[in-house]
Amino acid sequence: MSYELIAVLIFSSMLLMLLTGQRVFAAIGGVATLFALSLWGNGAAQMPFNSAFTLLNWYPLLTLPLFIYMGYMFSESGIASDLYRMFHVWMGPVHGGLAIGTMGLMVAVSAMNGLSVAGMAIGASIAMPEMLKRKYDKVMVTGVIQAGSSLGIMVPPSVVLVLYGMIARQPVGQLWLAGVFPGLLLASLFIVYIYIRCKLQPNLGPALPLDERQISWGEKLRLLRAGIIPLVIIFSMTGLFLLGITSLVECSAAGAAATTLAAVVRGRFNREVLENTLRNTLSVSCMFMWVILAALCFGAVFDGLGAVHAIKLLFLDRWGLSPWGVLIMMQFSYILMGMFLDDTAMLIIVAPLYVPLVISLGFNPIWYGVLYTITCQIAYMTPPFGYNLFLMKAMAPPEVSLMDIYNSIVPFVLVMVIGLALVIIFPQIALWLPNLYFGK
Repeated sequence: MSYELIAVLIFSSMLLMLLTGQRVFAAIGGVATLFALSLWGNGAAQMPFNSAFTLLNWYPLLTLPLFIYMGYMFSESGIASDLYRMFHVWMGPVHGGLAIGTMGLMVAVSAMNGLSVAGMAIGASIAMPEMLKRKYDKVMVTGVIQAGSSLGIMVPPSVVLVLYGMIARQPVGQLWLAGVFPGLLLASLFIVYIYIRCKLQPNLGPALPLDERQISWGEKLRLLRAGIIPLVIIFSMTGLFLLGITSLVECSAAGAAATTLAAVVRGRFNREVLENTLRNTLSVSCMFMWVILAALCFGAVFDGLGAVHAIKLLFLDRWGLSPWGVLIMMQFSYILMGMFLDDTAMLIIVAPLYVPLVISLGFNPIWYGVLYTITCQIAYMTPPFGYNLFLMKAMAPPEVSLMDIYNSIVPFVLVMVIGLALVIIFPQIALWLPNLYFGK
């Protein structure tokens, strides 16, 4: 049996195991271990151990629990509620204003978290009840929260871009800066869509009643103070890192400390808040660690078969694709895998295979990291098995059905495809800021 056929068999076996409903780390790691033992005998048993040590030696991985901690502390301490109240009052008089305000909240959460999970939790617990109470269309509401939370893996400090930087051996600072304008571009496209759609169909996002809008300008200006804390937290983390004052791990620690200090100053820090934050942080961090460990083992087996060379032969020699054709084919493969895997598993499985090919084809690996991340956002929300769809169903109230969630995401996915096309056509959207900052 040829190595190419074995590689296809391994990959299809993994997808089949995922369809059985097994946990992601068990499906990926189990298939990798079984094939490793079958191909190379007892000596292959060292592969999982080597993967474990590789994981433990990834010093930047310390940022993962710290960024997750920040997002949950921001939510549990009520600071996110204050920020949403500010958006609520300022944007409420506009049709779809609460949805636009929710998108603003999601951008702020993304800039302090680096993952989509915390944004989804904050949106579902804070924004969704407020919008449903004010007769917003439930399909519009769930679409807004899913699309907004997906920005967490694009806007710095993106954990996905940190992992991509480690695997692709690219500077994290450049990747974070490359994600700024694409992230803001997607958020702006979402807001434009919400505004136009609710303007044409006011019943989807009615303006606040007059009695709720009768707030003095003094009170409105006082509410703006809710935006100061997020700005301080963002500067203490991303700002200090980009100024060269802190390292990557130090900036995540500074952000976690600043978020905790903000909760203490606002009088929101107590035993219950700390316990909930630590419990959620531990749960999500362990999930990521197991998936990364299994994916590293899978990637080692896949790479040992010469899969990188096989993929290059398949795309360029047998299919005769142009470099741009190869790039588009890669994006389609991410969307297909995103129906079964989360972004971390996809990255660790495929990045070691794709990144060398991308560089050999003459594409910028920083720019490609942004393309990968946007495609992950789309894959997360692509029916029937998108990761965010089921996460939304778990957090949504009973009246929101899975079919509502499927319907809600269609227009936002189309908007994200437009955003992806713009970044592909105009690479400087991603590259201008890192080139300017790093003097290239």
